[in-house]
Amino acid sequence: MEEDIQTRLKETSQNCLDAYLAWEEKKQDPKAQEALHAAIHELRKVSSRLEIELAISEREQITSKPIPIPAHRANSKGDTGAILETGASSTNGETIVQSKPKRRRSPRKQTTQQ
Repeated sequence: MEEDIQTRLKETSQNCLDAYLAWEEKKQDPKAQEALHAAIHELRKVSSRLEIELAISEREQITSKPIPIPAHRANSKGDTGAILETGASSTNGETIVQSKPKRRRSPRKQTTQQ
């Protein structure tokens, strides 16, 4: 797989460079511009594949480490924004959680035009 990415990266970067040089000579030529767009698109696809492979490699290295809780989540631990109803429980003994009712907005005051 790594050889495939390396080969594709070499070929597409060379094709992109060739298309760029051709476009530099004839900036008004729509075919040269289209070829450059296609070459850039192919280069993006290869670089995306490379990023995916990098992410997979990083994930494999840290699979044994637990993911830390983000700071914004750790500070509000237990605060889910839900209200517990006192005395309410389900058949299996769990507490029933209800979400907060939505606040109603007061109606707008009518403005009088003079």
